[in-house]
Amino acid sequence: MNTAPQPDPKDRPARLTVGVVGAGRVGPALAASLQLAGHRPVAVSGVSDASRMRAAALLPDVPLMTPAEVLGRAELVLLTVPDDALPGLVAGLAETGAVRPGQLLVHTSGRYGARVLDPALRAGALPLALHPAMTFTGTPVDVQRLAGCSFGVTAPEELRLAAEALVIEMGGEPEWIAEDRRPLYHAALALGSNHLITLVAQSMELLRTAGVAAPDRMLGPLLGASLDNALRSGDAALTGPVARGDAGTVAAHIVELRAHAPQAVAGYLAMARATADRALDHGLLKAELAEDLLGVLADGATGASGATGPSGDTGTGKGRDARPATDEDPGPEGPEGTDGGAR
Repeated sequence: MNTAPQPDPKDRPARLTVGVVGAGRVGPALAASLQLAGHRPVAVSGVSDASRMRAAALLPDVPLMTPAEVLGRAELVLLTVPDDALPGLVAGLAETGAVRPGQLLVHTSGRYGARVLDPALRAGALPLALHPAMTFTGTPVDVQRLAGCSFGVTAPEELRLAAEALVIEMGGEPEWIAEDRRPLYHAALALGSNHLITLVAQSMELLRTAGVAAPDRMLGPLLGASLDNALRSGDAALTGPVARGDAGTVAAHIVELRAHAPQAVAGYLAMARATADRALDHGLLKAELAEDLLGVLADGATGASGATGPSGDTGTGKGRDARPATDEDPGPEGPEGTDGGAR
């Protein structure tokens, strides 16, 4: 390990002047991280009061300017605007002559690769797509979270090393993404991260309705363990009533959700069907139990799912929960009934 004292960033010569167009949650954090690596933020653009406050907190003493003025002062420009605004911004900057030859233009959109910067490329700019796979708060903690964060990197082959070097300087890990795979890459991240927040928020609301005083404290250890198991084991980590084929329990869930949170029913059914498919494909859900389970989910989609009786019968005459007791429980959980309550 290198134990030699590291120079103060203020004492290192700046290598590139840095500008930020769009002081949302991402741009100021990236610029602050580049500043720690020895680069020098010189200009930032922001319209809303929130943007200006973020810029002041993360980039103190860096002047606020128009986007064209930012490009006029910076050798490396971060375009950190919403996805839908990016093509128009790039086209407008190129048409007005704001883009300078040899200027590094970096956008942070997950959806787009480097081709969205083609108008700037024709004006002589060097296009890079560097998307941090991280959620941002707009506070200084974001700079710390970039350490070890993966970045989806897309650039012309001749700029690949430069793009990867910038990511490493920010403390991140570059992951090369082909131009035509950017939308799929971004969809995967949205599915795993954005939808997770929705699921957790819905779960906390339901726990409060059920009388749990501290749903965050209850969910924290359970969700942490589930995430760790999923990252380690993938589909082998599946557990709970869907993976076990407990059709009666699933039917009861649907009844309760319709009564107390009807807006959550569609999401529950969609995730249950996806879970059932994956559990079947990986041999966790027994085929003889899958038929009744899928029937319950189909009934739930039409609002026909009935309440369960004392024996777990769903009122359909099939006795969907009437199966012999077994010690075989799919997924990395303990003995029957000890899977941390996620049943």
